[in-house]
Amino acid sequence: MTSRIRNAYDIRVEEGVINPDPAQLGLIAELERLEDDLSQRGLFGKVPAVRGIYIWGPPGRGKSMLMDLFYSAIPEQRKVRAHFHAFMARVHDLVRQWREGDKIQRKAVFGVHKGDDPIPPVAALIASEARLLCFDELQVTDIADAMILGRLFDALFEKKVVLAITSNRAPEDLYKNGINRQLFLPFIDMLREKTVVVETAGARDFRLDRLAGDKVWFSTGAEGAVAAFELLWSDLKGGEPEEPTSLTVLGREVTVDRTVGGMARAKFDDLCGKPLGPQDYLAIAKRFHTLFLENVPKLGPNNRQEARRLVTLIDALYEAKTRLVVLADAEPEVLYPEGDGAFEFERTVSRLNEMRSQSWLENEPEALKTH
Repeated sequence: MTSRIRNAYDIRVEEGVINPDPAQLGLIAELERLEDDLSQRGLFGKVPAVRGIYIWGPPGRGKSMLMDLFYSAIPEQRKVRAHFHAFMARVHDLVRQWREGDKIQRKAVFGVHKGDDPIPPVAALIASEARLLCFDELQVTDIADAMILGRLFDALFEKKVVLAITSNRAPEDLYKNGINRQLFLPFIDMLREKTVVVETAGARDFRLDRLAGDKVWFSTGAEGAVAAFELLWSDLKGGEPEEPTSLTVLGREVTVDRTVGGMARAKFDDLCGKPLGPQDYLAIAKRFHTLFLENVPKLGPNNRQEARRLVTLIDALYEAKTRLVVLADAEPEVLYPEGDGAFEFERTVSRLNEMRSQSWLENEPEALKTH
């Protein structure tokens, strides 16, 4: 009997949605193993412990695509798919709620109220919601995350929570050169014990293929531009849910409302119509490998502040080699024809045109190098 993940993969190959890649066959086989293990029941109906999967390798080798298929196909009812940043943000918020909450507040959120240690109730709450946790783009750069992960996942594994993870780094390279890394090493040992580590290879970068095979600047005056922009976003994000991501910049929170893994989508007014500065844009460029920027208007003398911010945003994206997809009211050359700084804007026009080229898309964004 064909597994659900194999059947879903074969259908998409037949439909031409994805191209078969022999380098992925070992990974598919391991996902089939996990699918089968999750379906098993022990004696007297008990749920057995299941070893999860840790998928790592270079960007664009189909890790997230196969995780999409696996998550959609698996019949497990208690499952959660999340970007690792979002998951850890919630964990820290739950820890805060436990520490700051009184008896009634703790009881309302966690179902219990006794104790000083927030990890057991937080782990119990997460385990009650999901037997299977699927994480995209696992990376650990924050010492607060590093210090909490070992104890949290030790508690989750005790409750037989199963992990399916994608990352650009091997487990032993996580939190490399981080502060007090020796305290993080037990978590790495735990990952290797509780998951099967699978390295992905292959020469194909599926995101690059998709972007390089289509234009990335859409002018609303052209027929079908809006639909094409939406289709490209839909194709690249696959079946993953969108969620907001908050970045801490100089003690402030900068939130991008629509994100999927390493991709972000934002309106021009949200990034350039608000008083954001270079550090905000640098944080966005370092966090996301691809930015979809929509509703970019044609600018004039009355929009000089917005034009100045757009210049700063593009500079940050350019330096980080971030991939940019734009839905605008005009081509770059006529976006800001007159007004303060219009002459200087010509450099931005040059950069925007370079960022549309296939050679630009062959660069590796800084956001991918940090994972």
